[in-house]
Amino acid sequence: MQKKILLIDTNFSAKPIYDYLIKTGSEVYVIGGNQNDALAKSVKNYINLDYSDIFEVKTFIEKNTIDYLVPGGNDFSYKVCSIINEELCFYNIDSVEINEIINNKEKFRKVSTELNLHVPRIVETEKIYESLPIIIKPVDAYSGHGMTVIYDTNYSSSSIDSAIRLAKKNSKSQNYLIEEFVQGQLYSHSAFIVNGEIILDFIVEEHCTVNPYVVDTSRVVFDFDKNILNQIKNDITLLAQKLKFADGLVHTQFISNGQRFWLIEITRRCPGDLYSKLIEYSTGLPYAEFYARPFLNQRMDFSNIQINKKLCIRHTISQTNENYFSSLNFKLPICIEEFIPLTVTGDRVKSSPFSRIGVMFINTSTKREWDDIFQKLLSKQLYEIQCIETN
Repeated sequence: MQKKILLIDTNFSAKPIYDYLIKTGSEVYVIGGNQNDALAKSVKNYINLDYSDIFEVKTFIEKNTIDYLVPGGNDFSYKVCSIINEELCFYNIDSVEINEIINNKEKFRKVSTELNLHVPRIVETEKIYESLPIIIKPVDAYSGHGMTVIYDTNYSSSSIDSAIRLAKKNSKSQNYLIEEFVQGQLYSHSAFIVNGEIILDFIVEEHCTVNPYVVDTSRVVFDFDKNILNQIKNDITLLAQKLKFADGLVHTQFISNGQRFWLIEITRRCPGDLYSKLIEYSTGLPYAEFYARPFLNQRMDFSNIQINKKLCIRHTISQTNENYFSSLNFKLPICIEEFIPLTVTGDRVKSSPFSRIGVMFINTSTKREWDDIFQKLLSKQLYEIQCIETN
């Protein structure tokens, strides 16, 4: 009998996951409330349902005898799957308690302190001035929403109060966190774990050129410092074993200054903006497939996987100001492996992180070219976004 799979996500970044689910020969449903999302507009078994309505999602699952439940590329999708899994028991989805610990910054910091993990230090309110710079953030928000960095130059009691109000406004629980503002290069560590042990992992260098809290330019790092990498792997292993993570992906953002590192955020869902394709184009590994496998009760067997290192760059095209999009004007020729348009000429495009023009993957043949194009992206010299002028 044909198995039935429900994917909780309709965003364009979930397409590689969907593609693998279809390859299994199963009947695949996708669910989401935005009819303009990529999968909502294009797949046969789209269910127009806001998955924040847990009761309705469970009703659909039971009525249609769904065999497998798969989270998509956002934290709320995974949270919904965790809640449903508590009652209906699917495969390799963490409990609601574990999901809350790693997604609530305050709870995560508490566990991290118990395990002596490398995380930014919590700052008490009365010690703010002597701890500058600091960052004030909601305990349960993402993509930079509600975050404020306080330096020596902008410190005042009113700036602290404003930052706290902003953090609480962007927090569902109205709770905030004050911690030291660590500085260095942002990276991500993407690891597949089985029985609490890392069996394969990757390091990706990440940059935020448009919005200081939203990654838009990245590439796989093949020669990352082994000493720091081993410490990161040790931290993730300690956390995975302490919390008894289900088998699957553990995706972590961290900051490193070359000598030290700090874990910033950990998730169990698939990273967004087609991160899966960056790994696939750079290494040959079908990342989305191995992300999905544990949810289908399939083994993650990497024994026959050969990693082929390729010089690829992922870049999300976005903008700081809202306006009407016209076109892209490239300043030099490049080899684009794939371009995924997310808007068309005439669309009103919101500022990052609320909208994207497209995502592109750039191939390079030499390290020199790789570095040169990467630097041009960071300095915004590779292309120009043309806008339609309005009266």
